[in-house]
Amino acid sequence: MVKGENDLKKSNRRIEDSSMYKAILSLQNEDECRRFMEDLCSITEIMAMEQRFEVARLLNEGMIYNSIMEKTGASSAIISRVNRSLQYGAGGYGIVFDRLKSDEGEKDPEAEQK
Repeated sequence: MVKGENDLKKSNRRIEDSSMYKAILSLQNEDECRRFMEDLCSITEIMAMEQRFEVARLLNEGMIYNSIMEKTGASSAIISRVNRSLQYGAGGYGIVFDRLKSDEGEKDPEAEQK
């Protein structure tokens, strides 16, 4: 076994390197992000992430599990896992939802008039 290989297994196979996250932050628009994700991930991985994000968005809006299953095709296990992340995770979903909500408010002409 190569030195450090066991450390990788102990850390749930995560390599603590911020270069990928810095690369994502360097992207300037949705098209660049989409292209990077298509190069980085398989179509199946992208579809799974898109589904989890949609599940998180619907849970955040208060939709119930059965409705989410019907709307997204996600299993109850996926919905439960995403819900656990929403409730007890690192807070990433909350950051994104708050910022998306903020961005929508800035782009809403009616909101600007109020």
